Amino acid sequence: MSAAPLLDVRGVTKRFGGLLANDDVSFTVSEGEIVSIIGPNGAGKSTLFNCVTGFYRPNVGCISYDGRDITRLAAHRICKLGIARTFQIVQVITDMTVLENVMTGAFLRTVRNGAAHEKAEEVLRFAGLHEKRDAAATSLTIEAKKRLEVSMALATQPRLLMLDESMAGLNPVELRGMIALLRRVRESGVTLVIVEHVMEAVMELSDRVIVINSGKKIVEGPPKEVVVNPQVIQAYLGDRYRARG
Repeated sequence: MSAAPLLDVRGVTKRFGGLLANDDVSFTVSEGEIVSIIGPNGAGKSTLFNCVTGFYRPNVGCISYDGRDITRLAAHRICKLGIARTFQIVQVITDMTVLENVMTGAFLRTVRNGAAHEKAEEVLRFAGLHEKRDAAATSLTIEAKKRLEVSMALATQPRLLMLDESMAGLNPVELRGMIALLRRVRESGVTLVIVEHVMEAVMELSDRVIVINSGKKIVEGPPKEVVVNPQVIQAYLGDRYRARG
């Protein structure tokens, strides 16, 4: 018998007035996987992230994490259970240092300043930001801010990390570095769900790819199959992928 999924999203529908942002979306994520969610701008990807992580409550559907129904839990309780996330627009605490930003994540698991400091130092070494630990968060480059946001999430000690466009806007060298970091995150035992437009990263990292268009899941499968699917080419990838089929 196969193990139960770590994340189980069933029939999630989210409306904002007359706008149907997510329409009966279902998928699962097994422990240890990297699953990417792709689709056009406005397809409902970030809304789906917000439903899973407690920022929105779906109108219809059920979300389970590690066998527990989390559909109506508040965001901080979901994080405490082990789901951390980043945001499409990078969110760092502007009046704190890099180290202090990461300590705020660590305080989810401890009330001791020393323990939070130790955890933050450990995460910053892991993420390649330790030498910048005393710098103001606002002084970082966009690439370093993205690493910092990942570090803040990792400091909460998640089992499931959800990344919303963590590779957008990176140059080729920075992209290779972020891909390497996310591989190390998976190797450390953290499951990843990624919303991403950078197809190079999606193809390299993903075990499975889920395609969302107009709020609905249209395709799901291994990345090499998804990128040659006619529906995906028409809805999202365009003609540059058509020849690969």
